Amino acid sequence: MDRKKRLDGKVCIIVGGGQQPGGTIGNGRATAERFAEEGATLLVVDINSEWARDTLDAVRKFGGEASLLQADITREDQCQAIARTCVDRYGRIDVLHNNVGRSTGDRKTTDLDADTWDSIMAMNLKGMFMTCKHVLPHMIERKSGCIINISSTSSLAARPTLTYKTSKGAVNTMTQHLAMENAAHGIRANAILPGLIDTPMAIERRARERGVPREQVRAERDALVPLGHMGSAWDVANAAVFLASDEASYITGVLLPVDGGLLVKRG
Repeated sequence: MDRKKRLDGKVCIIVGGGQQPGGTIGNGRATAERFAEEGATLLVVDINSEWARDTLDAVRKFGGEASLLQADITREDQCQAIARTCVDRYGRIDVLHNNVGRSTGDRKTTDLDADTWDSIMAMNLKGMFMTCKHVLPHMIERKSGCIINISSTSSLAARPTLTYKTSKGAVNTMTQHLAMENAAHGIRANAILPGLIDTPMAIERRARERGVPREQVRAERDALVPLGHMGSAWDVANAAVFLASDEASYITGVLLPVDGGLLVKRG
């Protein structure tokens, strides 16, 4: 007997679903593949249409329905278009998975310029708010839905830079607010807090900026994790599958670390 697929029949938006260049898989691409493998219909959203198309090609091997949409989530009209496009193409929205964030240019407080603060906040926090804002009316109408926001363990641990930590801390509180505000409508909202994950965004940029080999960056990050190694994007994706599935139907307002024990170590 075939195993029942955990997301069978669910229509899922994955924001930030494109695959950045690099030697490993990214969180958005891995989540898209796992959602498709579990039977979901996907709208893959990314600012880079080429990256999104790579993900679309990867998920089609699972035989489900999927399409892409290029959008900049720092623009409200394009966030509104994400929700409208999903409903136009597939009739409803069951899951909104917000996999967005950047830290490039972040600094300690005295060295940080206001424009960099604004641009990081616009993507990491305001963009998530606007996608949620425009998806929620469709979920409220159906009295059902699931929102998953990708935060970070940086929101709860010491960081050498200001904006990324602050923005992800705000994602946590926003997620908890969404959970309380919309529970009466049958809508759940949870956040995943990845720790040190071996993705192109984490490794490639740090190796390039420091002028060191990728394996040096990996070894340094591995050494920080209680379990002895970084996680992979599949670890984040598997957590997302659980939260999106009916197995998590009684779970809302949760901040779920996927971090190999990093937060326990840091207290």
